[in-house]
Amino acid sequence: MTSPRTSPFTPIPSILSVKPSSFCLYQLHVSFALALALIVSAGLALHAAEYDLVVYGGTSAAVIASVQAKKMGKSVVIVSPDKHLGGLSSGGLGFTDTGNKAVIGGLAREFYHRVWQQYQDPAAWKWQKGQEYGNKGQGTPAIDGAQRTMWIFEPHVAEEVFEDLVREHRIRVERDQWLDRAGGVNKTGPRIISIRTLAGRTYAGRMFIDATYEGDLMAAAGVDYQVGREERSLYGEQWNGVQTGVLHHRHHFGVLPQKLSPYVVPGDPSSGVLPRISTNHPGEFGQGDKKVQAYCYRMCLTDVPENRVPFPRPEGYDPRQYELLLRVFQAGWRETFEKFDPIPNHKTDCNNHGPMSTDNIGYSYDYPEASYQRRREILKEHETYQKGWFYFIANDPRVPHDVQAAMRRWGLAKDEFKANRNWPHQIYVREARRMKGVFVMTENELLKKRPTPDSVGMGSYGIDSHNVQRYITPEGYVQNEGDIGVGLKAPYEIAYGALLPKKEQCENLLVPVCVSSSHIAFGSIRMEPVFMILGQSAATAAALALDDNIAVQDVVYPKLRERLVKDGQMLESTTK
Repeated sequence: MTSPRTSPFTPIPSILSVKPSSFCLYQLHVSFALALALIVSAGLALHAAEYDLVVYGGTSAAVIASVQAKKMGKSVVIVSPDKHLGGLSSGGLGFTDTGNKAVIGGLAREFYHRVWQQYQDPAAWKWQKGQEYGNKGQGTPAIDGAQRTMWIFEPHVAEEVFEDLVREHRIRVERDQWLDRAGGVNKTGPRIISIRTLAGRTYAGRMFIDATYEGDLMAAAGVDYQVGREERSLYGEQWNGVQTGVLHHRHHFGVLPQKLSPYVVPGDPSSGVLPRISTNHPGEFGQGDKKVQAYCYRMCLTDVPENRVPFPRPEGYDPRQYELLLRVFQAGWRETFEKFDPIPNHKTDCNNHGPMSTDNIGYSYDYPEASYQRRREILKEHETYQKGWFYFIANDPRVPHDVQAAMRRWGLAKDEFKANRNWPHQIYVREARRMKGVFVMTENELLKKRPTPDSVGMGSYGIDSHNVQRYITPEGYVQNEGDIGVGLKAPYEIAYGALLPKKEQCENLLVPVCVSSSHIAFGSIRMEPVFMILGQSAATAAALALDDNIAVQDVVYPKLRERLVKDGQMLESTTK
């Protein structure tokens, strides 16, 4: 151990001042210094090593993009702010939003095939026999034996698949590395040369992919983007902008047999407004705003006593935050468990359902552009709210007995998210930044009102936006706004240009998650299988651009299409 008074970097004396009797000691000193210099030099070289492709993010799209790059013979590194790979796919969203599974090809389909393989092992069925699983999926069976795919799964299984992929393909993963958003993107003209993290590590690359849910690299690189809803007239859309009075699904107060007052004393505005209700005007119908749809955690619960952890009372718990929920129950609401969707081993993927549910409406507006510290505060607020929501139902004596008794059967799954006290490590960022790129996807392309050029993948899930705000109507009642559910005529193509920044802004960056699209179009594109599809296509385009030493905007589409088809991507549907 170094003495407190002695620097570990003791100056080396000049050779002229060294006495012969101490020359051997001097040689050892020099050897040590040279070795130390080599180690430091090697470390710096490692951190500044140039890769063909640098992928920023730890999402499912990041992993799939990296695998594709490796399959095309390129060197790649995943620079991940996350410690766990897979984003929402391994973060609780196990009841996959797939839509038409026939348009999911390539490495995305391989992921779901690998999930299927995991569950072929009887040891995977610890808390339930495989033949006892109900096989309920989103519109089709969870397990498709003929296609050897499985679409519904436990979080830890998905994470194991992603870890297998990076290990098998020998992909370097740098975890817990957060982009220095203030000055960590080094550009020469319209090209990114390297990125630097807050830890001081530098990653140089010839091509870059931003695979984050937030679009942090894209924004730090000076690429145009949008946050919030566009005005309906901007792209000639029906479902964009403020949608007051539009009530889809069952996530609004109109499903109750009576209207609810937003005031502490019902009907008395002077008594104050209940928590979780905005007093601001919601905006004019069709008007744009900077608000984003609600976030939540996709919780994994279980009703197996040996594997169940009782709902914890969160730090900062305040039962007053759920007074509105109590009124919902008192009005007769009994659909609390409608979105406790079953996944294997007597577990659930829990999603928002109802007028006041796990969606934390109105508390995510500043998340997309917030500092890391502010984002941590927002995440903590969401965690406290959602944990408190379950704790309130399971423990507050005012909750109807039948609801409370049913909730007490459930708890957090002891064998999931072990490193985070059984709580998901990834919040559902349903929408953050969206690039303004070469081509903007809108509802008109999704609804087949206009053709889509240069397909690099397909989507098929209905247009789905969660609520954006909870407000007071002119009549003096509480209501939610922003929840949209619009069915599609058929699967739709996604344009290559939606992955590309404008060339003058950046010519060696692709964005497969925060794609160039309107708010309402993103409501369908934002599904995990689509992110994996686009991750593969983005990496393919990057590899082709490297081969030809050109900008990603100059990749010849027929050549790109040929490779995508060869690798199993579905680019068009036979259903029109």
